[in-house]
Amino acid sequence: MDIVPLVDRIGEAPTAALFGLIAGVTFGVAAQRSRFCLRAATVEFARGMMQDKIAVWLLTFSTAVVWVQAAHLLGFVDTTEARMMAVPGSWSGAIIGGLLFGAGMVLARGCSGRLLVLAATGNLRSVVSGLIFAVVAQMSLKGWLAPVRDWIAGQWVTSGGRNVDLIAAAHLPEQAGLVIGLSIALFALDLSRRNNIGWTRLVFASGVGFAVALGWALTTALARVAFEPVQIESLTFTGPSANTLMFFLDRTSILEFDVGLVPGVVIGSFLAALVNKELKFQGFEGPTPMRNAMIGAALMGFGGMLAGGCAIGAGVTGGSIFAGTAWLALFCMWVGGMSMDWMLGGRGQPATV
Repeated sequence: MDIVPLVDRIGEAPTAALFGLIAGVTFGVAAQRSRFCLRAATVEFARGMMQDKIAVWLLTFSTAVVWVQAAHLLGFVDTTEARMMAVPGSWSGAIIGGLLFGAGMVLARGCSGRLLVLAATGNLRSVVSGLIFAVVAQMSLKGWLAPVRDWIAGQWVTSGGRNVDLIAAAHLPEQAGLVIGLSIALFALDLSRRNNIGWTRLVFASGVGFAVALGWALTTALARVAFEPVQIESLTFTGPSANTLMFFLDRTSILEFDVGLVPGVVIGSFLAALVNKELKFQGFEGPTPMRNAMIGAALMGFGGMLAGGCAIGAGVTGGSIFAGTAWLALFCMWVGGMSMDWMLGGRGQPATV
């Protein structure tokens, strides 16, 4: 794909934002139609069920792994130079941040990506939670909470000045990542068959994973032709939510992939809901859900920034390139989400999105 004419025409920063917009719209449409959500999957598993929500999450995750690993083997994605892999990772941040994020997404009734999708369809609860999430994420990045985040993250970091590549660390062949992704995909498809999930939903679930691969491919292509250094990255919503918020509050902010990503998700989700007549205003059901949502959003904002990514950023994007701290953060998100659901007395109840 020759993107040089596009870069020459509109510039590197606007191209990065445009690529973020494209990846965001793809994610927004696919996530809205598939009802993809890590919180729903963890709650379902915590309640002793292996049904549609876990199947959708596994298919999304495995699709991202397959697409990204295949693109890496073909030379379209350079995972070794990805921002998440090229800098030291924090084991302590992944553990504590993952646990906090997992607990928060259960309290808020949706992970950060799901809240963004729901907000675009008229869910006012998600609008409020999303704003709190973005503000706390910004506070954790550059505000009053930044020293606390830095201290926790600095307690245990990866050695060698880089994150850990799990494939290389296990001395597996380069093709192992693709094989692992295909194996998980086969299991997800079998689980989908047993739960009678329609092909339309499966296609859109795969589309969420494809959006992650698309983000990696687009930023890699831009990095190869840009004059200024460009970060190779893909979908995540902790940092981008904070950056997008500041972009609209600070006139000195510049365009980048993050700034296009969040509006893209909103646009894609809105259009998908509009076409399928699913736009609907919804609010809080009472003071307790409102309190839980606000606390949960704050926990996700701090936890996601500490863990190095949200349920998408660490859980799928980081997982797709086998970044060690991302896989640990994802595991801790599952543990944190399941533990919070048990504390709220959810076991034995149906898992709702």
